[in-house]
Parts: sequence; C-alpha cells; structure tokens
Amino acid sequence: MIRTSGRQFNEMRPMEIIPNFNKHAEGSCLVKCGDTHVICTATVEDRVPTWMRNSGKGWVTAEYGMIPRATGTRVDREAKKGQSGRTEEIQRLIGRSLRAVVDLKALGEMCIKIDCDVIQADGGTRTASINGGYVALYLALKKLYDNKVLFKMPLLDSVSAISCGICEGTALLDLEYVEDSSAETDSNFVITGNGGIVEIQSTAEGKPFTPAQFEELYQLAVKGTAEIAEIQRKALGL
Repeated sequence: MIRTSGRQFNEMRPMEIIPNFNKHAEGSCLVKCGDTHVICTATVEDRVPTWMRNSGKGWVTAEYGMIPRATGTRVDREAKKGQSGRTEEIQRLIGRSLRAVVDLKALGEMCIKIDCDVIQADGGTRTASINGGYVALYLALKKLYDNKVLFKMPLLDSVSAISCGICEGTALLDLEYVEDSSAETDSNFVITGNGGIVEIQSTAEGKPFTPAQFEELYQLAVKGTAEIAEIQRKALGL
C-alpha cells in the first residue's frame, strides 16, 4: 500500500524530544512524533502510597490525559465527565513501562509521578507518552542524584515504545491516525534498550493475523524502538 504520508512501510514519522520544557517540574519534555505532541512532566514526592510505607521501596506512577482540542472534534475534559476506561488503561501501561526499568529499592521511599498531557493527537499517543515519560523520569532522577538525594541512578535500562499494524495486508511501522483507525491488526510494543520486552498489545480488528505476520510486526518494532532510544539519548545528552 501507499501511505498517505509517503513514508516507507518501515519508516517512522519525524520525531523530536525537547527536554526541560516545563521550568517547574523536576523533569520534563515535549515529545513530537509527527503530528502527535505530548507534554511529559515528572514530579518527585518525598513519600510513597500508604500501602508502600515502610517497604524501603519507591514508586513510579503515571497519569494521562488529552486536552479538549487534541483531536479533530472537541471532547469534554475528563475532570468534568469522569475518567474513561481507555484513559485508565493507558496510564497503567505508562506506569508499568517506566517501573520496568527502575530499581525501586534504590529509589527509596519516594514517589515519582509522570504526567502525560496530549496537546495534539494523530495516533500513537500512548507510545509517545512512554517515550517522553522516560526522558522526564531520567531528568528527575538525575536531578536527585546531582543533589545527592540519591547516591546512584536507580535506572536499570532505557525504555521506548512504538505502534505497528497491518493495513491492506502490509505491516507498517508507527501508525498515524488514518492508518490506526482502519488497521486490520493494531499493535503496541514496549521494549527496553537491551531488547527486553515489557509489554505487547496486539489485536486483530477483523481477520486474525498469523505468527509470521506477528514476527514481521515485532521486527519492525525492534527497529523503531532502537531508533527512538537513540533520539532519547540525544535529548538527554548521553
């Protein structure tokens, strides 16, 4: 198939991560993946949830939301109508993805909250949130380390995420909305810098996909997340 953007089947959208986008947060960035733009901030709290007190471990959690005109039509703020199941599922995914690369014992009894606010959406908002969330998290942890609050960086690895899908029988990397909304198979991959798999979400929207097709999607995701990891490193000056 010919993609509307003119990209090759294995080509990502242009991606940019601007660090320290918010002057108030301990860590922050603006992540742009094509026309999907997400502001990610990390807030450090010197306490953990009640159920974790006296455990000697820290916690990393996430919240996700979209502003009313992030999409083509206005949607009400969730503060007005209540949080949707989609939002809850996405923020849990972001939290799991980031905790997978953090040594919670080394963090100590502190909580880091990652806020991901979608200001413009064109597909892949959850994966963009994970990618920007990692950068914001790194910057917050680095600040704690530089200020000698932490005596070592508690990060075990980096983490990045990408969407893939099958459209008109073709496996594609990094779906934009027009592709995502009509995909026969829709997948999200979360992969660490060392190649570990944190999570795979893969669903057939109609015709079941084959193991061979899944392998093709996985290989695209490995390529894409490796490219994103390099963009993350450059944004962090590593």
